[in-house]
Amino acid sequence: MSPKRNADNDLVVNGIEIYSMKIDSKVTSRFAHNVITSRAVNRGNVSKEVFFDVELPKTAFITNFSMTIDGVTYPGTIKEKEAAKKQYEKAVSRGQTAGLVKASGRKTEKFTVSVNIKAASKVTFELTYEELLKRQFGKYEMFIKVKPKQLVKDFEIEVDIFEPQGIAELEAEGTFITNELQNTIKKTFSGKKGHISFKPTLDQQRTCANCAQSVLDGDFTVRYDVKRTTPDNLQIVNGYFVHFFAPTNLPKLSKNIIFVLDTSGSMSGREIEQTKEALLKILDDIKEDDFFNIILFDSEISIWKETLIKATPENLDEARKFVRHISAQGLTNLHGGLMRGIDILNAAHEENLVPKRSASIIIMLTDGQPNVGVSDTHEIEKAVKAAIDGRYTLYNLGFGSGVDYGFLERMALDNKGLARRIYPDSDAALQLQGFYDEVANPMLLDVELNYPENEISDLTTNSFKHFYDGSEIVVAGRFIDSNQNHLSVDVRGEGANDALLYTTQQGAEQTAQAFQEQQYIFGEYIERLWAYLTIEQLLEKRITATGEEKENLTAQALALSLMYKFVTPLTSMVVTKPEEDDNEEGIADKPTEASPLYHTYVPQPTWYTSVDGDPHFIISVPQKKDAICFNINENPGMILNLINDPVTGITVNGELIGDKRVNNDAKIQNSYFGKLGIANKHLDVKLTVTPETITIQNGDEKTGFTWLDSVTLQQEGLTLIINRKKNLVLSMGSGVSFVVVLHQVWKKHPLHQDFLGLYTLKSDKLSEQTHGLLGQFFRPIDFTILEVHPGSDPKKPDATMIIKNNELTVTRGWQKDYRRDPKHGVDIPCWFVHDNGAGLIDGVHTDYIEANALGLEDVHMDLAAEESASVSQREHGWAKATAAPCPAHLEVLDELLGPDLEEQLVLPQLPLQQLLV
Repeated sequence: MSPKRNADNDLVVNGIEIYSMKIDSKVTSRFAHNVITSRAVNRGNVSKEVFFDVELPKTAFITNFSMTIDGVTYPGTIKEKEAAKKQYEKAVSRGQTAGLVKASGRKTEKFTVSVNIKAASKVTFELTYEELLKRQFGKYEMFIKVKPKQLVKDFEIEVDIFEPQGIAELEAEGTFITNELQNTIKKTFSGKKGHISFKPTLDQQRTCANCAQSVLDGDFTVRYDVKRTTPDNLQIVNGYFVHFFAPTNLPKLSKNIIFVLDTSGSMSGREIEQTKEALLKILDDIKEDDFFNIILFDSEISIWKETLIKATPENLDEARKFVRHISAQGLTNLHGGLMRGIDILNAAHEENLVPKRSASIIIMLTDGQPNVGVSDTHEIEKAVKAAIDGRYTLYNLGFGSGVDYGFLERMALDNKGLARRIYPDSDAALQLQGFYDEVANPMLLDVELNYPENEISDLTTNSFKHFYDGSEIVVAGRFIDSNQNHLSVDVRGEGANDALLYTTQQGAEQTAQAFQEQQYIFGEYIERLWAYLTIEQLLEKRITATGEEKENLTAQALALSLMYKFVTPLTSMVVTKPEEDDNEEGIADKPTEASPLYHTYVPQPTWYTSVDGDPHFIISVPQKKDAICFNINENPGMILNLINDPVTGITVNGELIGDKRVNNDAKIQNSYFGKLGIANKHLDVKLTVTPETITIQNGDEKTGFTWLDSVTLQQEGLTLIINRKKNLVLSMGSGVSFVVVLHQVWKKHPLHQDFLGLYTLKSDKLSEQTHGLLGQFFRPIDFTILEVHPGSDPKKPDATMIIKNNELTVTRGWQKDYRRDPKHGVDIPCWFVHDNGAGLIDGVHTDYIEANALGLEDVHMDLAAEESASVSQREHGWAKATAAPCPAHLEVLDELLGPDLEEQLVLPQLPLQQLLV
């Protein structure tokens, strides 16, 4: 008989039990008010850190957060972002992780806060957020991310929906729902009310019968629609109104659609194949009454046809053949491609080639930034806006992270469209096709909803270029007289056959009846819906505005954000913690799609010179705001001189290691730095670092540490900080600092092994006589780039570089910078010098090979001695070891890695990618 499992032990992870988690959603007339409540207790005998880690939709605004510890509540306070900035920077200067909200996925942002609580203490976290549910493909969708990360005794999702029009259909599903869990989703709806609950038992949460892991990890989605006996619905409550417009059973308009596609070299490979796959599926869906054309842009502009072509079966077959032969090469003439597409649309309308009652749409896809032809983005924006002149809708799709999303968004909004990011994953083709499906069926043109000007004071957007099948137009406003309880609206739009024109009304009697019903679930919801929609639209208008107009829009959006306590891009929520907690404050901000990876207050990058990866040497050229890269391909066991300064007595050498075995698929075998030696002859100090151990020798005394230690050691003229399993910082008396980064790979990886990276900071503190593979570049260096042209790899242009009186052929490539975004890295462009840096470095690379012992005289690599050495205090001039870096030296890490130290020091768990990928 197997031993009985102790269920209570399964509930405790790292001493913490989350004994309750409830997600409570109340939806009234599409406006969702969501409260996530998590309760935890410290089951350990010592203080423990408790995390509250949830993901919420990007479309939502946080409105409240609090935590209650042993009966004492610590609330969040929403402030103007500038007012919160000083608190943020103060927290960062103490080495705290102040940023609480990060973009975490396609649809979500992650809110994370932690607090230390004493043994047996309890904490309750409560987060509130609100959003207006948008209608797509005939349904409203509410998305809830479920990821408690451990078993929870009392877990529940509860959704209450109230719709005055009546609920026509209601469904709920979860990506993690197994057959057994399917029955735990309870769903009921009748008339105007709907209810969904999901409350799995402990055993139902387990991944298997005897497992302590939770199966609750994924998306829980609620979809519904309302009954529609009329084209629209008006609701009035407490001096505010909302108008929902979604007519059904209208004949579809024909459309004129131009696809403008980036086929530059950077699109080669999977990107262009996925684009072709999506376009072929889209061609299958184009209606015979539609007109279309395909424009390709790289260094040149290619077009399928000179004019718009009707989507007959024969023309579609011809278009498919054209698409299958698309290839990617060259640079990015985005301006030329867009302008050609607009010209074709203009000609089609002027020559009456297309029906007057038809919707004209441009869909542009790019993965990069304009770099040939007109490349100034502001000039492109002005030219495109003037050419379109309000007649067509422009949708910009940005493929991957290399796009200037702000530019694409401004240009689309200027032309009554929107921008959308396409994520470079295996489903990119489905993302492209999904976007087309949203705009594939225009039903009305030039929709206007006109309200009595003498009755309404603040109105959201009320004119729309297109109305698409399955969507909904929402307008909200505030009455001048807050006691007004009736409204009359004139609606007009252009349909496929004739104009749509009618008047809709809401009387006092209907308003009174609706008000009584709506009170039971969520009071003042229309006022908050109006505020949400107004802020959203003000922020959108602000993107394209300039000067005084932008200032006015900002002021209006900020005032409403503060009044209704919304965390928007203009406000921050300051989260206060108990005084005894190490992290006393945090800042919750609202990320924007144009900069999803960074916190609002990341400083400008610090230029530094480094060697990391395989090994990739990165030489910063700050005056050019650019960088030069080169690799050194040498055999494992070779020792390279990196830095040698005869004046300060500082020397840095590195020993190469290879993969665990020969990689038969690779032309050049990988090599990395597996050992670094740093010596200061004047201080008689030598540091030896491997992926396992850190040894410091001071005179005859030797002290050893492992990467599991977290210490600070100080003596006159020198400080050593070891950040456990992350990196170490060595600061010398001259002011120069070195950061050694530990890269750890999966221990069972068949090929790769752990290695080190070296970053230098304040290298100007070394003398002008400094040399070495890195050291020779600590003095200013200049270069000129000529004749940029396509290279052997169409994704990476070649050029001629003039440097040190040498003429070199170089290739444009990228290296990952992990300082700001440690998980994904940021692509930093650089010019790659081939052949082991020939022509760039002084002499040849073999001149820098040292004979033995890392070139550090008597620093011996006795790993066994290093591993057995004690971290106990030794009497050789070192200050006492401490558990964390001292604040005086945090500026080194702050400057190198950015402000959010705790976040930024999480290193990638795999070797850096090859430089030119």
